[in-house]
Amino acid sequence: MARATVAVLPGLNGADLRIGIVVSRFNAEICAALAEAARDELRRLNVAEEGGGIRQFSVPGALEIPLLLQTLAQGGGFDALIALGAVIRGETYHFEVVANDACRGVMETQLVTGVPIANGILTCENEAQARARMRQKGVDCARAAVEMARLIQVIKAER
Repeated sequence: MARATVAVLPGLNGADLRIGIVVSRFNAEICAALAEAARDELRRLNVAEEGGGIRQFSVPGALEIPLLLQTLAQGGGFDALIALGAVIRGETYHFEVVANDACRGVMETQLVTGVPIANGILTCENEAQARARMRQKGVDCARAAVEMARLIQVIKAER
């Protein structure tokens, strides 16, 4: 079932933001579509691809995403990060381990570092579900990253 598109918040503008995208290569076609949708939306929100406004990094799989996010959050000068991957249920318990630990790692990283991370790690029952969600999830993550980066800037400016 397709998700309804939500209007962009008035004034949501990513000009001068630095957004890092960490994308898994596992389930490569789905992850590439997630990343493409996120980059397209970031550009639409005025995040400059030139000059490091958008930087994309690739990791082998979903379990490697949190470590690179942590490294980028600690020293990369990013205003926000985006985590993109696809974990699709198989015939073993491995799905639960990867899905739970990858998402836990993303959450812990943003809470410890204070850098907002939009979690776009799809956890789906099958490939069809992942394909149905991949474009919209990439767009949603780009919007969330810009919104949270701006919100944190406002809060820090008020201190």
